[in-house]
Amino acid sequence: MKKLTMALLTGLTFSSTLFSATLSNEIKNSSLVVYNSNLGLVHEERELSLHQSDTSIIYKGVASSVQTDSINVEISPDVTLYSQQYRFDSLTQSKLLQAHIGKKVEVRLLRNKNEFKLISATLLAFNGQKSIVKTLDYKIITVKNDNIIFDSIPDTLITKPSLVWNIKSKKDVKTTMKLDYLISNINFKSNYILNIDEDKASLVGWISVNNRSGKRFENTKLSLLAGDIQQKPVQIERVYKTMRVMSNAQRVVEKSFEGYHFYAIPFNITLANNETTQIKFLQENNISIQRLYSTTLSNPLYLQGEQKSDVSQFIAFNGVSMPLPKGDIRIYSQLEGQTILLGENAISHTPKNTDIKLRTGTNFDLKVVQKTTKRESNDEWFNVDVEYSVSNNSDTNKTVEILVPFNTHTDSKVDTNETYTFTKGNLVTFSVKIKANANKKFNVNYESKK
Repeated sequence: MKKLTMALLTGLTFSSTLFSATLSNEIKNSSLVVYNSNLGLVHEERELSLHQSDTSIIYKGVASSVQTDSINVEISPDVTLYSQQYRFDSLTQSKLLQAHIGKKVEVRLLRNKNEFKLISATLLAFNGQKSIVKTLDYKIITVKNDNIIFDSIPDTLITKPSLVWNIKSKKDVKTTMKLDYLISNINFKSNYILNIDEDKASLVGWISVNNRSGKRFENTKLSLLAGDIQQKPVQIERVYKTMRVMSNAQRVVEKSFEGYHFYAIPFNITLANNETTQIKFLQENNISIQRLYSTTLSNPLYLQGEQKSDVSQFIAFNGVSMPLPKGDIRIYSQLEGQTILLGENAISHTPKNTDIKLRTGTNFDLKVVQKTTKRESNDEWFNVDVEYSVSNNSDTNKTVEILVPFNTHTDSKVDTNETYTFTKGNLVTFSVKIKANANKKFNVNYESKK
C-alpha cells in the first residue's frame, strides 16, 4: 500500500459529471482519539471499488469541522490522487434548479381555481422567481419556481460533508481505503466525585466527551489523550446531554505514551453530534484522608495595627493508582442520611500516587488575629513584635497551619517560643495545636534588613 498526504487545493473545479468510484457506506475499524484541547483524530476504513475509467472518489460523511490540511489517505499504488476538495452542498431551491437545467422535471399548472394538473417538461433556465420549461409538445412556457417538482437529488449535489478526490487509475482496483483526519469542536473533560466518610473516602471519575464536530460517530472505538499538546489556538464550545455507565468488568485501560497519558475505552461507543457522553473511568475506595486547616497572613514588616483572617479547610490524600486528567472535583459527605456538598475544586493533570490537597472552603469556627504590638525601624532595619491569636469555637481539637511571608536574608531573625519551620522558601510556618472551644496566643519578633 502507498501512503499519501494530501493538502487542500483551492481554485479547482469539477465537471458536472463525475465518474465516481464505488465506496462502501459501511465504515470498518472506526476509531476516534479525543484530546482535552478541542481536537480529535478520526480513523476510518471503507471498501473501495473503482474502474480504470473512474475520475473521482467521493467520500461522504466526514465531520463538518474537518481540518482539511490534516487529511492522510492510504490507497492502492495503482491510483494517483491529483487534487482534493471539501464539498458540502446545502440544499436550496436555486441549487436544485441549477442542477436540473436540461433535465426532466414535473410542473404543476393551475387548471382552474381549485385544481392543478402535472405535466412533464424539460427545465431550460431560471431567473429570480420564474423558470422557463419546454413541454413534451415543444411549447416554451414560464412558470413560478415553486411549481417545479423534482423527482430526486442529482448526483452532482453532495448533501453530506464530503471529501472529493480527482484520480487516475492504471487499472480496475478493489481495495480498502484508509483515512485519517483531525477535527475541531470535540473535547473531553474529567469530573470527579470524592465521597467522604469520617477518615476514609471513595473517588469516582467520569470522562465527559463533548461532540460538536458536525459528525455522529457510530459504534466507534474511543480513546482519550490527556496532556497539553502543542497546537494552534482554537475556540472551545460546550453542551451537555447524556450519560453512559461502565460496568466493573469493563475498566478503562490507561497507558503512559510520549509524555502523555492514553485512556482506551474498553467498549465501542456512539457519540451523537451536539451531545455530551459521560463514561465512568475510575473507582477507588477506602482512601485515607486528612483534614487540614491553613491561613496565609500579612508580611509582619508591613503589618499595620490589627488584622483578622479566615482559615481555609482542606481535604488531603495520597493520589490514586491511575493518573488523573485535569478536571473539576466535587466533595460530598453524609449528615444524618442526607448528602451534603462540602466544596468544589479543580485539579491539574496529576500523576499517579501524587499527594492531592483540595480546598473545600472557609472554616466557620476557626479565626486568626494578627496584631502589631511594637515597631522599631530606621533606614536600614525593621524590628517588629507581632501577637498571634488563634480561636477554635468547634467541639473538636484542631491544628492550624499559619503561613507568614518574611524576608529570608542571612541576617534576618525570627524569635519566638512557638515552633516554626520555613516552607516554600520565604514562609515562616507555624503548626498551632488548639483545643476545642479554646483560644491560644503567642508572640513573635521579626528583624530584617530593608
